[in-house]
Amino acid sequence: MEKHLLPADIERASMEIIRRELKEKGLYPAAENEAVVLRAIHATADFDYAKNLFFTPGAAEKGARALRAGADIVTDTNMARAGVSRPALARLGGEAHCYMADERVAAEAKARGVTRAVRAMRLAAEKHPGAVYAVGNAPTALLELCALMREGFRPALVVGVPVGFVNVVESKEQARRVCEECGVPAILAMGRKGGSTVAAAICNALLYAAAGMLDPEKR
Repeated sequence: MEKHLLPADIERASMEIIRRELKEKGLYPAAENEAVVLRAIHATADFDYAKNLFFTPGAAEKGARALRAGADIVTDTNMARAGVSRPALARLGGEAHCYMADERVAAEAKARGVTRAVRAMRLAAEKHPGAVYAVGNAPTALLELCALMREGFRPALVVGVPVGFVNVVESKEQARRVCEECGVPAILAMGRKGGSTVAAAICNALLYAAAGMLDPEKR
């Protein structure tokens, strides 16, 4: 009979397994990135995230610091937004936003012949200039963030983990270059892997670190 029945017990046991296997594989992350890597693996059961997650220097701490100061989170999908911890955000005074279903976004995207993700990022940048931006699905959203940063936009952090086969790898490589050039902190899942679940998991790792909620008993 499985002895771990309560959610907090299950999470702790899972994290212990992940830590042990990372050490066995020689893939244990740097302490500053540990929470993000562990939660990405916890959300996916995929240890490749120990290798493909790229961090600009101090990105995790800078993201947590911004959230601790009340920064909002903007996502490219409502699925990612739904996965972000509301209790942690509320404790820190922030909110999560997604403009993919906004009527203005749909109308402008159709008129301009671009994806809704492009217009959603541009609208969000106007409304939430100092937010953490998390892209888990649409590479066009990540590419639009790159264009905005070249225009002077400076988000608190870019989490770039779109998943798929078309423009995904290229969008992440471009985001890496642009974020480094513009001095914007970034956490990116290089290669094809990612998704809304991973975007939310990374945001939650930062939120929990910022709010002192890494221990599940404190949530």
